[in-house]
Amino acid sequence: MGKKIFVSYKYADNQVKRLEGLSIFESTTPRNYLDKFEEKLEDEDDIYKGESDDEDLSDLEDETIAEKLKDRIYDSSVTVVFVSKGMKEYLKSEKLQWIPWEISYSLKEISRGGKTSLTNAVLAVVLPDENGNYDYYLTRNTECNSRNLNTNFLFPIMKKNMFNLNNATTSDCNGNTLYHGYSSYMETVKWEDFIDDYKKHIDVAVSIFDNRSNYDIKKELEG
Repeated sequence: MGKKIFVSYKYADNQVKRLEGLSIFESTTPRNYLDKFEEKLEDEDDIYKGESDDEDLSDLEDETIAEKLKDRIYDSSVTVVFVSKGMKEYLKSEKLQWIPWEISYSLKEISRGGKTSLTNAVLAVVLPDENGNYDYYLTRNTECNSRNLNTNFLFPIMKKNMFNLNNATTSDCNGNTLYHGYSSYMETVKWEDFIDDYKKHIDVAVSIFDNRSNYDIKKELEG
């Protein structure tokens, strides 16, 4: 059966790699990456639960937007978070920004009309920056044959849901702690790998969800 997928992203962030096929007058944002993902979904049985390309929520009151988002997240089972270089507004608290709010709502069990939604499976998809690089968040440690995640870059609710597997298997490499297996409730994948075979990575997120009792999941926002 198909998955109902909600995507959380920073609409106005233009610090992402330019995609082909756009007008020279059009800047690339995570919304354009979402368009590419939606094209993939058109040939599958999975369903995108976010706004349509021609739907503009920007002129609505925050309370109205929140209610629309609640309806869509409640009716989804997987939340994909697009990590982008300019996704954070550093002068705003976590509670006042949409991405962490959407993640928090996705992780909570919400009751409506006698029915309670489950915590969503969650997957972080890292978008390349304007130079086509991922190193603002994700780098490779060739010495240890591992990858490093700059979790301090993330919103607190994202950071707290990474490397949060209870009794995780670890090892040491030159003073660095290496985590083995699916050590995070919110796993991380590069955009290019995700878009090449998104179902594989969604399935990983769902398998982690199936074992969610083994993770210390944090659902509340800071500040």
